Amino acid sequence: MRNSAALTVLLFWLSAFSAQPAAAEVRILSSPGGPVLPYVQVFEAVRDSGERVAIDGPCLSACTLVLSIVPPERICITRRAVLGFHAARSIDDRGRTRAEPGASRVVLETYPPAVQQWIRARGGLTSRVLLLRGRALAEMYPRCR
Repeated sequence: MRNSAALTVLLFWLSAFSAQPAAAEVRILSSPGGPVLPYVQVFEAVRDSGERVAIDGPCLSACTLVLSIVPPERICITRRAVLGFHAARSIDDRGRTRAEPGASRVVLETYPPAVQQWIRARGGLTSRVLLLRGRALAEMYPRCR
């Protein structure tokens, strides 16, 4: 249910975003992730708009695709930024979760090289969530002004 609510909020934000003139910055305050496609659509729209992205809180799971889609020079972080990575998975008709190793490999390869190296140094994308924050994250992305 939580993912459904997050998806509803994300889709509402997407429709509001596309109906308004471009702003200077999109701010990610808290995103638990969820289905990949809506995130890809939002981040492609942000990329195409030329807007900057400020990560100012948790950006987990599918939200981390912002790193793959928006050019790195247009991403900044605050001290509250946290990126959460895990292996791709799908849910079948009965609600059972299934690992998707092929999708995990593809997703990992889309991240910038420094992020890929950080993830690989911690065992790769698995069911365990890897949290990138603090000094390690600040070495990869500039602080927001």
